[in-house]
Amino acid sequence: MIQRLQRGRFPVVAVAHGLVYVAFMPDAGEILGELSAKFPGSELEPALTAVSSPAPDGSAGLDLYIETVSVHRVFAGDVPRSTTRVLAAGQRPLSATAFTGRATSTAWHTIPSWDLIATKDRLPLLSCPDAVADIISAAVRGVRP
Repeated sequence: MIQRLQRGRFPVVAVAHGLVYVAFMPDAGEILGELSAKFPGSELEPALTAVSSPAPDGSAGLDLYIETVSVHRVFAGDVPRSTTRVLAAGQRPLSATAFTGRATSTAWHTIPSWDLIATKDRLPLLSCPDAVADIISAAVRGVRP
């Protein structure tokens, strides 16, 4: 059993034996924007472009995209630029509320969890797919890698 869940505004993947967090693992009450501010040097937030978009409730909202020229530098610097051009063109938005909303629950306190946390916003999801797959596979088996 593998399914996508939404826990306190942050996506996680549920597997038979636990959870796998990729990129963010906030605690209850934490706000992503505040967490980001605690660790200066992140290049992600300044590279975001806001686009008006309706919120789920129909009110005015904002979607965030990584600027096309910044995708290689802040998201996938270790893959070819031809790949990052495709990523930039096909990226899915992130709601601006992800940076302001407070995490309401933390399943990782009570459910076995694994995480892949990148430094300096250099996410290895594309350049190191085996590492990502290993963490998810370990969670499926219920063992630490």
